[in-house]
Amino acid sequence: MPDKLEQSSPVKSLRDHGIKGQTLVELMIAMSVMSIGFLAVFAVLSQTLGMNKITANQYTAAYLAAEGIEIVKNISDSNVVKKGPWNDGLPNGNFGVQYDTGTLGAMNKDWANRKLPLNFNPDTGIYSYDVGTPTNFVRTITIDNITPNRPNEIRVNSEVRWRDRGGIELNINLEDHLFNWHEL
Repeated sequence: MPDKLEQSSPVKSLRDHGIKGQTLVELMIAMSVMSIGFLAVFAVLSQTLGMNKITANQYTAAYLAAEGIEIVKNISDSNVVKKGPWNDGLPNGNFGVQYDTGTLGAMNKDWANRKLPLNFNPDTGIYSYDVGTPTNFVRTITIDNITPNRPNEIRVNSEVRWRDRGGIELNINLEDHLFNWHEL
């Protein structure tokens, strides 16, 4: 009777038919398929991490461009509060601005003309031209006093340029119009 049990065993019948290495081949194929799958997942993760950096740079550039316009608005609003000309200190031209100065002086013009990158100070979280680690971001503010058709309007463009992954040159350009609202 023990002979009959051994013959009905599936392992025994496979050995009898000469299929001894089949499980090893199946294991190698399964490992190869799994390896290819893992490599694909790692490739997608790598691509995603690279795209995250590009997206983070785009957000930073958009905020820096918006900050440039806000600084110019703040100058105009400060002029009105001081009861001076609303567009005092806002001549036509290209300028660099920095959050903590609030002016478009001669030094700021040099920043824009020399195309200096903004520096990031990790201690304060502020971008400036004075202190911090240089970044790839260059911000230029262009002011255009729209005259004579509209003497109570200023067009402000805030452009931020930078080089991103692979040396690609990118830019964000925001435009706003300021009005002499206290005399309208």
